[in-house]
Amino acid sequence: MATPKFASSTLSVHTELKNRVSEYFKNADINSTGNAALYIKAVILLGSLFALYIHLVFFTPPTWLAIIECMLLGIVTAGIGFNVMHDGAHGSFSNSPTLNKVAAYTLDFLGASSFMWNNKHNIIHHTYTNIDGVDDDIEAKPFLRLAPTQKRYKAHKFQHYYFWLAYSLLYVFWVFFTDYRKYFSGKVGSVPIKKLSITDHIIFWGFKLFYIAVYIAIPIYFVGFTPWLVGFLTYTCTGGFVLSIVFQLAHTVEETIFPEAQMPANRMEDEWALHQLKTTANFATNNKIVTWYVGGLNFQIEHHLFPKISHAHYPKISKIVKQACKEMGVPYIEHRLMIQAIASHVSHLKKMGEADAVAA
Repeated sequence: MATPKFASSTLSVHTELKNRVSEYFKNADINSTGNAALYIKAVILLGSLFALYIHLVFFTPPTWLAIIECMLLGIVTAGIGFNVMHDGAHGSFSNSPTLNKVAAYTLDFLGASSFMWNNKHNIIHHTYTNIDGVDDDIEAKPFLRLAPTQKRYKAHKFQHYYFWLAYSLLYVFWVFFTDYRKYFSGKVGSVPIKKLSITDHIIFWGFKLFYIAVYIAIPIYFVGFTPWLVGFLTYTCTGGFVLSIVFQLAHTVEETIFPEAQMPANRMEDEWALHQLKTTANFATNNKIVTWYVGGLNFQIEHHLFPKISHAHYPKISKIVKQACKEMGVPYIEHRLMIQAIASHVSHLKKMGEADAVAA
């Protein structure tokens, strides 16, 4: 599918929002990148990862404690993805390009490819959000039907019951399958990725081998195959589920839409910023614990509109964005509680499992 074009508007929502947010940073006299609180959080998360790994592999805790620690390892891994890697990959972790790159490489350290993520997430998902056939984030066939234009299989009638299993397998599937599919096909879904340099190839394979050594070979050597397998599946399934559910609550809920390009011009009805507002939702923005852990991804609207602004600033700028949307009469989708967002997502899955494929 060819990537569609977005409509232009004489009264640009994006321009108005950018002007208001830029004015905030100018008046506050602060940088839009990460701050001390973010760096402290990064140290806490990375330190926790190393401590859990060392204790699990080299000190062999009793089984009950090892299971708990493996679950915590998955939770911490997802937290690093939300807070360190995500900001780094968007260039918002720091003013330093080098530090941003190091932060982005935490994804490679954890087994996935930051190069493939940049193409899939930063370039495609952030531009063509919820557009079936382009946005790979809503492509989960044949396991799940996430958009009304996707083919429905009989099993999808039960997807609101088994989705948690599919989400749990995301991380291990990502590390051992989807990265390689993108690498060898040269595409993210139907969209070609940019050509890898020699350095990109070396980084891709170097970190993949590193992951196999650190997360598979060394643990098996010290604790044995069966304990490693149980621990590895506990760790990856926990991390996979947490990663999946957080990202799904942002786009695949009852209130968001899945627009199609108007043919034959292959043009979207809305301008880009309005498209983002209609396809993206916030959740639990008043919950400081959720905000801290998910790296501000509960402020997904602000993130999609301003991906190069660190999540450390989302609670502040969200008030500006929400007020501007109210004044302009454009959508601002938000669930007050996380449980409400989860309920909306499950309801969406149920609806997609029962409905015939129709236009959004």
